Amino acid sequence: MKKISGSTQIMIAMVAGIVAGFFLGERGVIFAPLGDVFILLIKMVIIPLIFFSIISGAAALGETKSAGKVGLFTIFYYMGTSSVSVVLGLLAGSIFKPGMGVKIPESLMADAAAYAENAEIAGFWETIMGVIPENPFASLVSGNILQILFFALFFGIALSVMPKERQRPVLDVLDTVNQGMIWMIQKILVVAPIGVFGLMVNSIALFGMDIMQLVLKLLAVFSGTLALIHFGMIPMLASVLGRMNPLRFLGGMRETQILAFASASSMATLPVNKQECEELGVRPEVTSFVLPLGATINMNGNAMLYALTAVFFAQMFGIELGMPQYVAIVLTSVLGAIGTAGVPGPALLVVAVLVAAKIPLAGLPLIFGVDRLFDMMRTSTNVLGDASCAVIVNRMIEGELEAEAE
Repeated sequence: MKKISGSTQIMIAMVAGIVAGFFLGERGVIFAPLGDVFILLIKMVIIPLIFFSIISGAAALGETKSAGKVGLFTIFYYMGTSSVSVVLGLLAGSIFKPGMGVKIPESLMADAAAYAENAEIAGFWETIMGVIPENPFASLVSGNILQILFFALFFGIALSVMPKERQRPVLDVLDTVNQGMIWMIQKILVVAPIGVFGLMVNSIALFGMDIMQLVLKLLAVFSGTLALIHFGMIPMLASVLGRMNPLRFLGGMRETQILAFASASSMATLPVNKQECEELGVRPEVTSFVLPLGATINMNGNAMLYALTAVFFAQMFGIELGMPQYVAIVLTSVLGAIGTAGVPGPALLVVAVLVAAKIPLAGLPLIFGVDRLFDMMRTSTNVLGDASCAVIVNRMIEGELEAEAE
């Protein structure tokens, strides 16, 4: 008998939770501890995971300076497109307001008010200085995600400029710790269906069936914004910077997009992505460098979803987002992808984004339950973004060769 995949189990648990919540009504809160334990387990690992993963990712990125201009352009291109995707997610959430329309119980509103009090509005320089940790260890203890990101990124870059023999022992330790963290996450995900069931029953008990309308609205806004990135921004960049017809580009990447949608894995799609890019005329030496790097750090679809989700939950709880929260969302979404791209799990980085922006976690089951569908869609966009970078870098190299020939 074929084993049911983890994502399928989570979907089944979500549906079972909705049905149970419908029949149990307010009595469904008795299942709340199942979801609470699951959330605590995730929160337990997210801070050390972010810390150690970002150091390793930044150290690896620092080594790409040997690739010269191409390496720097590739990194800035991926970071730039992910940042634009985050902004589009924030704009879509602000314009269409997918989180509006549900009456929140007073007990949860009290929690939201506490979060809002801790998210006081600060000026530009206060926001910048708030990212720099006075004591990195205190930041780790308090769970200040932005300060953890800043220190880990800085430390990772410092490691990358050291001699190989000096940095290797530290990187070996970091790799070992990361593997241990991933093992812990995999074990936590074993109980994810139980946790999602408890969270979903409790959500229906607290909010009623109206909550499901929000999920559909979030899905609609996400799909529309992702389509803008997938069929608009990425092909336009390939056309303007890479001098490739956008229809030819999209048509040439057809199999890659389909496989990415079906597998929800950028890494699994890498061989087909490489083949189709080379069929479009991209040099093998370009695809060999740009595409693996993109599969690791380029998360256009993810970054947009994290931003949209943050706005979605803030609207649910009536929290007014200010500049510090927007900065937190952008930095956590973009930089977090460097180290956590290969980490399994249902939108785990959403937890870090919400914590960084001081937004309550009470609505997480809505995301966990449908994350597989979101994941399939955003992965297809991620790999298309990887391919667009390969096309643009290939054009850069051809331009330099043409200049040298003259």
